[in-house]
Amino acid sequence: MKAIVSTDFHFEGQKSKYVGKVRDVYDINDKYLVMVVSDRISAFDVVLPEGIPYKGQVLNRIAEKFLDATSDILPNWKVACPDPAVTVGLKCQPFKVEMVIRGYLSGHAWREYKAGKRTICGCEMPEGMVENQKFPEPLITPTSKAAEGHDEDISREEIIASGLVSAEDYAMLEKYTRAIFQRGTEIAAKQGLILVDTKYEFGKIGDQIYLMDEVHTPDSSRYFYAEGYEERLAKGERQKQLSKEFVREWLMAGGFMGQEGQKVPEMTPEVVAGITDRYVELYEKIVGESFDRAEYTPEQMERNVADCLAKLK
Repeated sequence: MKAIVSTDFHFEGQKSKYVGKVRDVYDINDKYLVMVVSDRISAFDVVLPEGIPYKGQVLNRIAEKFLDATSDILPNWKVACPDPAVTVGLKCQPFKVEMVIRGYLSGHAWREYKAGKRTICGCEMPEGMVENQKFPEPLITPTSKAAEGHDEDISREEIIASGLVSAEDYAMLEKYTRAIFQRGTEIAAKQGLILVDTKYEFGKIGDQIYLMDEVHTPDSSRYFYAEGYEERLAKGERQKQLSKEFVREWLMAGGFMGQEGQKVPEMTPEVVAGITDRYVELYEKIVGESFDRAEYTPEQMERNVADCLAKLK
């Protein structure tokens, strides 16, 4: 299947269209959002030149599963998923922070630690830790949501002091973040995986907080295989993982980290197919069912969404 890297839909009641790094979001009468998860892929805040077939379906279907699996913790924005790569949901007023939670010293936290830092977003990281070691307690390390460019690490105190989020709301965001992460950890464990770290986005309608956007997908989360984790940790070996980190590592090996003047390595058909396979592998591993690589077109997608919106009138 050809990767779907752009959409140009026109729905009844459509007020605007926003094109993000990966998603195309259509505003329907300021009440609903149609979120199309394209096959674009980004890393280091750069959209890479080739799309990844089926990636959008994988991300959207995993997010759907976890939105449903956490809906008893708090309401979420999802109304329907009329297409494998599309969620129709309630339009919320988003909080201007992303709630990142880390159970293990990996990725960005490890890079900071290796550089000698022992605090991240105001959270203390114990001395003497090694890469991929479990924290005594998960750390919440939020970032401010940038309209463009890189999100920035920010502490709880800075968020409240700057008025980005009230103290009362932030306390609830922390509570929800820990509860959703715990649920995701339990579900992952049943599938032989470790949920290493992830991020959540929240919004409000009136006084009610909602969970928004994708949840526990490989674009927003990092997973290790539980089998062999302790042995690899003891030997200082790389963990076997399912996340987008392998894309970042491939780019770094090719000399690209999103800096000015750097060039993305060639994304050959073999490289693209390999990335698709990794995304499908995560879907099948965490959801526990085979992934149907169904062929479909943007035209089918548009019809499916239009039919859904007609029923929401």
